[in-house]
Amino acid sequence: MARKIRTALIYKKDYSFFNENHFDKTTSYFFKDALKRNESLEVSYFPCENEFDVSKLKGKCDVILFVGNEYDAIPEIIHGIKQSSIPVISKQGDPHYAKKFKRIELHEKFKIDAYWSLQPKEYFYKFYPKHFRYEEIIWGLEPSKYQNLKPYNQRIKNRILNSGNVGRKNLKSKIGHLFSKEINSSTYYYKLRTMCNDLPYVDYAGMKNNQYINEDYAEYLSRYCTAIATGTFYPVIKYFEIPAAGCLTFMEITEKNHGQYLGYKNNETAIFISEKNYQEKFEDYLSDPNNKNWKDIAKAGSEYTLNELNNDKGVESLVHLMQEFIK
Repeated sequence: MARKIRTALIYKKDYSFFNENHFDKTTSYFFKDALKRNESLEVSYFPCENEFDVSKLKGKCDVILFVGNEYDAIPEIIHGIKQSSIPVISKQGDPHYAKKFKRIELHEKFKIDAYWSLQPKEYFYKFYPKHFRYEEIIWGLEPSKYQNLKPYNQRIKNRILNSGNVGRKNLKSKIGHLFSKEINSSTYYYKLRTMCNDLPYVDYAGMKNNQYINEDYAEYLSRYCTAIATGTFYPVIKYFEIPAAGCLTFMEITEKNHGQYLGYKNNETAIFISEKNYQEKFEDYLSDPNNKNWKDIAKAGSEYTLNELNNDKGVESLVHLMQEFIK
């Protein structure tokens, strides 16, 4: 067996996504659980304050891994990084915030060799230089969290679930949005999700005080036969969470969001929707919710997602990326 890749994960002690009380556990599942399961990796964790000395890793580490490329995730000062020959690979956040969080500057400051995340490469390169190395890697789904859920035939069938942030519709928010996409930003990034809430047969549960109203998201999804997964410019983790829970997934797949790379097939593992046809697709389902075809699509979508888009597959892809930079 080949020697394991010695991986140093550097992150801030107070990184919010590693807080056990944080509403979104997906980042923790990937870095704290899935990384350790991979037999090709030997992972050492380095929680720190606002400084870290990389010289302590010399001769003991093959790859440095960042949980994100902004200062809420990594220390502002990393001593010796410029002199280090250890390759640096970082997960990146929403690409459209590259300028706002000075991520291009961090690329040079910390000698980052490559980036990865689930956003399609077309969207990444809208905001980052074309010579930056970027890999599409699906992450965030832990299959163990989707076991023993309510069977499809026992779920709510005459309503469609919508969840996640949506745009505000008050006049002040609408006017502000005309001047800046950062005001009422969910209207911009989740336009179709926001539009769906106008329909009388759509059930919506968002967030309150930065917490999901329904803490166990998988269990909540499993109350419904069908649910909506949308992203105007790129797919989000809900694209995996919803089908994994056994829901017939109405999934926004368009040329604009480049969602085809996920591998779902229309009318086989999901029902593809867009801003032009979503009502028609919903009403097709609601006109005959007992049609066995819907259950078959939901089952196929769940199996595909759990088998092919899980965290362990994501870590395997990350290992391949690491191997490109190990001498």
